[in-house]
Amino acid sequence: MAAAPLMTAPMEAPSWTATPIKGAAPQEAPETVTLNWLEGTPAVGTGSTWGVPWPKGALPAGTPFALHTTGGTAVPIQTWPIGYWPDGSLKWSAHALAADAPLAESYVLSRAAGAQPATAVTVTEQRDTVTADTGTVRFTIGSRGSALIRSITRGGTEIARNLELISLRQTTADDGDDERRTSRERLTSAVTRVTVEQRGPVRAVVRVEGTHRRRGRSWLPFTVRFYFYAGAEHVRMVHTFLFDSEGQKEFVAGLGVRVAVPMRDEHYDRHIRLSGDGDGVLREAVRGITGLRRDPGATVRSAQVAGRPLPDPATWDQRVTTRLPLIPTWGDYTLSQLSSEGYTIRKRTKAGHGWIDVDAGRRSSGFGYVGGVSGGLGFGMRDFWQRYPSQLDIRGADTGEAEATVWLWSPEAGPMDTRFYHDGLGQDTYPEQIEGLNITYEDYEPGFGTPYGIARTTELTFVALAATPSSEQLAALGRTVKNPPQVIAPPAHLAASGAFGGLFSPADRSTPARAKVEDRLDFLFDYYRDQVEQRHWYGFWNHGDVMHTPDVDRHVWRYDVGGYAWDNSELSPDLWLWFAYLRSGRADIFRFAEAMTRHTGEVDVYHLGKWAGLGTRHGVQHWADSAKQQRISTAAYRRVFYFLTADERAGDLMHELVDSDRTFLALDPLRKIRTEPYTPDPHALAIGLGTDWSGLAAAWLTEWERRGPKAAVAEKKLLATMRTIGRMPNGFVTGAGLYDIDTGEFATTAKTVSVSHLSAMFGQVEICAELIALVDLPEFENAWLQYCRLFNATKAEQATECGADFGNLILKQGHSRLTAYAAARLGDTTLAARAWTEFTATDGYTDASPWQTTHREGPEVLNAVDEAPWVDTNTTALYGLAAIQNLALIGTHIQ
Repeated sequence: MAAAPLMTAPMEAPSWTATPIKGAAPQEAPETVTLNWLEGTPAVGTGSTWGVPWPKGALPAGTPFALHTTGGTAVPIQTWPIGYWPDGSLKWSAHALAADAPLAESYVLSRAAGAQPATAVTVTEQRDTVTADTGTVRFTIGSRGSALIRSITRGGTEIARNLELISLRQTTADDGDDERRTSRERLTSAVTRVTVEQRGPVRAVVRVEGTHRRRGRSWLPFTVRFYFYAGAEHVRMVHTFLFDSEGQKEFVAGLGVRVAVPMRDEHYDRHIRLSGDGDGVLREAVRGITGLRRDPGATVRSAQVAGRPLPDPATWDQRVTTRLPLIPTWGDYTLSQLSSEGYTIRKRTKAGHGWIDVDAGRRSSGFGYVGGVSGGLGFGMRDFWQRYPSQLDIRGADTGEAEATVWLWSPEAGPMDTRFYHDGLGQDTYPEQIEGLNITYEDYEPGFGTPYGIARTTELTFVALAATPSSEQLAALGRTVKNPPQVIAPPAHLAASGAFGGLFSPADRSTPARAKVEDRLDFLFDYYRDQVEQRHWYGFWNHGDVMHTPDVDRHVWRYDVGGYAWDNSELSPDLWLWFAYLRSGRADIFRFAEAMTRHTGEVDVYHLGKWAGLGTRHGVQHWADSAKQQRISTAAYRRVFYFLTADERAGDLMHELVDSDRTFLALDPLRKIRTEPYTPDPHALAIGLGTDWSGLAAAWLTEWERRGPKAAVAEKKLLATMRTIGRMPNGFVTGAGLYDIDTGEFATTAKTVSVSHLSAMFGQVEICAELIALVDLPEFENAWLQYCRLFNATKAEQATECGADFGNLILKQGHSRLTAYAAARLGDTTLAARAWTEFTATDGYTDASPWQTTHREGPEVLNAVDEAPWVDTNTTALYGLAAIQNLALIGTHIQ
């Protein structure tokens, strides 16, 4: 059944009374900011880290902050700067909340000296160890060897030891042969470097780097960060590995984190817990005394099921007590999530004996526990079922030391197949490759479809528990692993601060016209959220991305057609999602955008090798397309997540890109256009002023704002490119320039006209708005405003001002936000009216679009789906950004 249209009234152009914002005075910072939890007050305190923006010039960099509950209770807080305005004032402050802080529905952040925790987290460095103590649990980290964490102790009791990384390397692929001939070897972590990045008192961060090694073979470099919060009984682990293989002759057959757990209690007081669907929990004892032919007693049975210490066996029915050794012990358990739609649990007594099936379900939360009444270890993986194939293993729980393994890639799933998906026959020459591009929309060139240098980041949690947790406690812990509690600043404060160029405003349905746009924005996000679920866009390498274009004949997305499959950030869906969150505060949008940021910044970008710093254009595999470009790797797609969360891994990704201008020496950005041989001159590199420069500028801006290690170089190159673009006779309309990699300057003599519909659609709009708000450089602003005014102008207007028109351009709806930006900066009501017409009545989504879905079921589709075949990701991203930014820039005049 088709859904009803969201709105039926026509969207008419309003009367305009735009007020110019050029030269607006800096705002004052509010005295207080009320903060909330993203998804409501958590059941378990785990700590949280978040960022808050501040208006330009409003606060000195060293401003202290205090935190209170809305009831006035002081809450310990740790504060540090993560972004500065060019005048040195504070742009973004980061804050951390202790794990044992009072859990309130909301908090008030104020400018005063903050409270200190009663027990601070401390970090102690010794010759070969680093020890982090939360006041509840002590973690000893090794600076060499295989164990990242050598020991986890609580109250003098060792809960776990020897946490290490493992990988299974396989030298042959499983190609479906009836007889498998495979060889596997296990490699373990070898720590090469440990760095203390934060020391407390509320939050401490320790970074561990190394590789997997065995018999001289070293592969899969890793970076792991451990996060410790005051009062916490857990450690959060952010695990990143780099894929340093061509993926053709060696394969990852398993990738995991393994930790040993001492088992001190009697077998009947040892417990296994595994999470199932939702809050479901499997509750078992290593030696179970329930369901026996002889009843040990109701009190004994209920205590074991609850995980409490059993009474003295002398008080049991002695027919059970005297025959305890006859009751089997179950030492091994496995929970395998081999698809997003199903997991299985099985157990056995020990190695060499048969497995028995326990149960099955759909989606496990990915949390477990092994230990006993005197303590044990909780362990879990975020996005467990979304990142299938994953697995939780418990081994040897009947011995003196159990092993718990969290498999990021399950060894039961077969090897990770990263081979290129087709043989490229008939595309050996340049003309044939161009023809292939014209047919399947895929840029193919031998040797370019490689996974070498991609990465994946996974979040895990390990909890040192003083006793077996109750079912309710374990379920609550599982929820915190699934969605770590996140403190957030409200949309009104984010918008008022001028963060991210002032291109968004809080959602507003105060008029029919505004409500219509808001409803359509909601429709589009809800549709993609539901498509992820209905189309099963999950998996280790896929989770977080969406597809590019639907196939209206097969009623699927074009998952197997060249460049129409995985979107890989094409036309900025990342920015659409983040701006949608900034203005709404919706938790589901935040989590969707977070997953996309984790994916696109890691899987779609190269971090090693000759193409490090470049991303891969959309395709059937995330690394398959031969176009390696700045427009995909751009820091513009990571900035919002970083500043909202102070996430160090996102910071790494943006820092990696500071020197990515050097990639133009290794790879021609115009490969499929240029006909002459590519002989790059480092002092005259041909770089596009659109997708190429905007990616460089985003990295330089972020490094400068953060005052990173290369901030001076970043500032120099950023300002030099801005100045020289402003000096070009046609500014951004020139299209490309000759760039000096040493000085950061463009040659300014060219007076060409070369405008592409893609140039501004990969973060350039957002970056230019931020730069103009940051830097008083009139020539740069004029160049950008010229581009904004003229892109959707008439050919006559373009030719009059630039000497030639821009040709036949598309994506006018997406570019309407450029017109709106110029209207707001210049106070031009004519441009404002034109922007609204471009948004509502050109290409893209309009009133003529259906704005509804059609429900389809078998046999015409494999699974029941709600389909909107008129929706594609390019148009959605541009409509979303245009709607959001037009509402912010000229929306006060929409009636």
